[in-house]
Amino acid sequence: MTKTAKGTFEVTDWDEKPFAQIGSGGKLTKATVKGKLAGDITGDVHTEWLMCYASENDATYVGFQKIDGTIDGKRGSFVIENDGIFDGKKARGNWSVMPGSGSGELAGLIGEGTFDSPKGTKASFTLDYDLDEVPTKASR
Repeated sequence: MTKTAKGTFEVTDWDEKPFAQIGSGGKLTKATVKGKLAGDITGDVHTEWLMCYASENDATYVGFQKIDGTIDGKRGSFVIENDGIFDGKKARGNWSVMPGSGSGELAGLIGEGTFDSPKGTKASFTLDYDLDEVPTKASR
């Protein structure tokens, strides 16, 4: 049964470094970001993003986020594939749980969602997910 999780992501550390210049004023950067989730998903987040800036206020990015935390009272970790755009005022994009990345009580987690982040350190997210029951030793 699909459930919906909503909450916030707060950036606690952002380290972004350019690694190539492109076009007239553009650049490629890599950002290592740490943060905390609150709401229906709680936990710590470690993110690696690659960003392509056409200008200082226009970027497209892709990345992976490893989340160590709790969903619906179950604890474990999983990885989100993340892609989006930044228009100088707001970052927004899509989340997809990487199949097979769940561990602990979150093994079997699948889902997709969105995020929205006005310029600053806080973002909101929504994740529609299914969490298959992990077989116990007795049921194997």
